[in-house]
Amino acid sequence: MNPPDLPSPAARALAEALHAALADAWTAVDAPGPLDAAPPVTDYRAAPVPDDLSAGRAELIVEASDLPALRAALNSGADAVVIDFDDTFAPTPANVAAAWAALPEWLAADVPLLARPRALYAPQPGLTYAGQPARGALCDLAALLTARPGRVPHLYLPKLESVPQARAWATALRVAEGHLGLKPGTLRVCLQIETLPGLLHMDALLAELQPWAFGLNAGRWDYVFSLVKTTGATRTVPVPPRSGLGMDVDAMQAYAQALVDVCRARGAQAVGGTAAVSPDPIDPTPALDAVRADKAREAAQGFQGAWAGLPELLEAVRDGLATPAPTPAPTAPVTRERLLALPNPGPLPAAEVRDTLGLALDVFGAWFAGQGVITRNGRIEDTATAELARALLWQWVRVGVPLDDGSVFDRPAYRTLRRALRPDDAPEATLLDHVVLADAAPAYVPLEAHRLTLTERTFHD
Repeated sequence: MNPPDLPSPAARALAEALHAALADAWTAVDAPGPLDAAPPVTDYRAAPVPDDLSAGRAELIVEASDLPALRAALNSGADAVVIDFDDTFAPTPANVAAAWAALPEWLAADVPLLARPRALYAPQPGLTYAGQPARGALCDLAALLTARPGRVPHLYLPKLESVPQARAWATALRVAEGHLGLKPGTLRVCLQIETLPGLLHMDALLAELQPWAFGLNAGRWDYVFSLVKTTGATRTVPVPPRSGLGMDVDAMQAYAQALVDVCRARGAQAVGGTAAVSPDPIDPTPALDAVRADKAREAAQGFQGAWAGLPELLEAVRDGLATPAPTPAPTAPVTRERLLALPNPGPLPAAEVRDTLGLALDVFGAWFAGQGVITRNGRIEDTATAELARALLWQWVRVGVPLDDGSVFDRPAYRTLRRALRPDDAPEATLLDHVVLADAAPAYVPLEAHRLTLTERTFHD
């Protein structure tokens, strides 16, 4: 495996400056996000929304190394294109190198652009700065900001959990602007609220990044994953399967409400979730109608933009945002109890448990092969939904969830089912066993794959 290097001297110089500025920050950054009550934040206003990001927009998210899809996205009619190095991206050396090398072409496009670098936890194997392993987020940021002088994309900042993480990003943005001679506050970012600690502290996160942060984004599946991972060990009953964790669940309504409330209070923009269905070519209407209804609900709540996972979903996203659903009745205040109150699903369908396990294996297998996103059973699946799947399996095994066929899904049942789908020596099986059978749910699968040296054994140029 030949590690990639940053594509230009300018990118390497900025990466070195970013790593030097944050050399003493990683212990605090890598600590789990707190679940205690957030301290009060002094009055402030969010940064202005960039002029090229109109309200009601449909943003098309594309995996950063999928060059044909990116070229198609730039001509898709999307109101903005999101270049993704995170959930849909498998960071093989070949993918990283291809994505970095293609950035000058993307940044030349006459389309509003946003980019999502990797999360702060993610390493960049093969690179070191001042004797410390490089971080993928800072390498991506350096590549993005130096690829085409005079054009910098707006940014989504993923997986935020704590004030030290927000402070690290603030340092990185400040250092980058100074290094590149940009006016302070030139860069613009939207914070992804996709963890439970991040939700509980999102006002403080926004305040830390106030000179640059114009909005908050609801990453719903990542958020549910965080909710299950963070609270699953204290639950004595099973959490619902993914089909029972939609936005009609009160805990999820509270999540969206809390995000919009902070945006309204601080003058920030609320950006909704991803339309991630793959319409049936023979009869796309049901899928497109579902997208419109979901985006109409988000618009009624106060969201002003949303993502599409495929070009054919753009119109439905845009239509839904333009036609808000009827104003809902006044909702109860957001409380910690509401946020944590997931319903008890009772016995789970055995077929749904099997599908959840199969989803995790399919996505992890594709990820090891360099494919960060797949289409499966009419849905677009990526690391976020696979992370949720493995967290659900971990929690179900932990409580020994009863199934509708009269059996119990415990550790032996998990192993039997997993072995029916993949042999023990498959890397995706090794990884899934590791995270499902752990006493405590590990933080992130890509980091665990790196720690188990599975990426070194499977990622090839």
